[in-house]
Amino acid sequence: MKFSLKLLLCTMIVMALGFGFSGFYFVNYVFETAMDREVAQALDDNSILRFAFETAALNVPAKYDVLQDNTISEIASNLEAGGHSARRMLRLSDEQKQVLYASIGFDADNKSLDQTASGTKTYRVIKLDGGYYIQAGTMVNALDRALYLETLRDVSDVFRERALGFSVYRQVTVAMLVCGTFIMHLISSWLTRPIRLLTRATKRMASGDYHYRARKVSSDELGQLTSDFNQMANALEDNIGKLEDEIQAREDFVAAFAHELKTPLTSIIGYADMLRSRKLDEEKQFMSANYIYTEGKRLETMSFRLLDIMVTRRSEVEFTVVSAESLFVYLYDMYVLNKSAKIYFNYDEGFVWAEANLIKSVLMNLLDNACKASEADGLIEVYGRLQKDGYRFEVKDHGVGIPKEEQHKITKAFYMVDKSRSRSRNGAGLGLALCAEILLLHGSRLEIESEPGKGTCMGFVLPARPEEG
Repeated sequence: MKFSLKLLLCTMIVMALGFGFSGFYFVNYVFETAMDREVAQALDDNSILRFAFETAALNVPAKYDVLQDNTISEIASNLEAGGHSARRMLRLSDEQKQVLYASIGFDADNKSLDQTASGTKTYRVIKLDGGYYIQAGTMVNALDRALYLETLRDVSDVFRERALGFSVYRQVTVAMLVCGTFIMHLISSWLTRPIRLLTRATKRMASGDYHYRARKVSSDELGQLTSDFNQMANALEDNIGKLEDEIQAREDFVAAFAHELKTPLTSIIGYADMLRSRKLDEEKQFMSANYIYTEGKRLETMSFRLLDIMVTRRSEVEFTVVSAESLFVYLYDMYVLNKSAKIYFNYDEGFVWAEANLIKSVLMNLLDNACKASEADGLIEVYGRLQKDGYRFEVKDHGVGIPKEEQHKITKAFYMVDKSRSRSRNGAGLGLALCAEILLLHGSRLEIESEPGKGTCMGFVLPARPEEG
């Protein structure tokens, strides 16, 4: 069952119970109030008749020492004749509770008479000939006689009004429930509209439409739930996008890795087969062996770079305070003294919070890429600048440059802007990927400024001191 129908049903049940109990209480309250008034009036009428009878008995001629039965009947008849407008009947009984006089239609039993005693008044409500009456009884002392006076007061109108009240209230209740059902249906539909919109959004997302969002139509708790759901959907869509990108990156990585393996392995197998199956002269043997060695070294370099990337992603790094000068001296010793490269150094004295060996690997990869991108006599500039936010390293060349649309891809594994140029210099497209992973561990990133034909500047910033907290 839908939530809106449950809400409607529960509301209707509550309304029906509320109308039922309140109507019953109200009609019965009016009825009981009227009955109390009628009972009081019946007892007053009974008292008045007793007083009137006693007074009439005192006016009987003195020749009778005891009030005669026929005199009692005559007095009762006179009292009844004077009370037709009061909707009452009366009955007089003697000491033995034998009826001396009874109004026409006074057919009540003697239960009330049996309970009547001296100084007491009794009453009860009885149903007689399809009507309702209040039967009141009391004792009358007249000329040494103890008589019993009973009266019947017609209260059928009170019962008819109660029945009419219940009938009218039932009709009003039914009408109110019908109107309430219609109104509550509109209200429940309005209240549950955000839930229906959320349900629709959930189904759309479950079917694969991750861009769909639930429309916010209220500012209450359900509106807040809609906002939270949309935020969750945004996070879910971002995570799915990241997973898709990661899956695509893995597929690209596997494809690139297979391609990179295929090229050197083809050369190695081809030249090895040539050496195995043919008798070559010394020059061709050397050339074939050299190709095998060169491609083997390239495979070795590629495997080491891949291993470095995997280890860097999973290892815990111990940071220390490192002198920036020691890093530049290391680069100078490695490239200028050993390779006779044309490299210009310009740096400030300072310290960085880093893992020295990893940062050396980053700087060496940047220098290596700069050498590959430059001509044989091209100038490479290495800078170190102390800044407010840390220490900045820069490696700048004046080589071929990198197109702008390619700059965001070069940190991906196996990606090479100029594949033929990179392979000719034993490149596999893993150096900058390793640099990006190392800098990520240091809370930094590689910044690239390049223009085709004018060279490339790659830099990054390391904190000068460990962060507190």
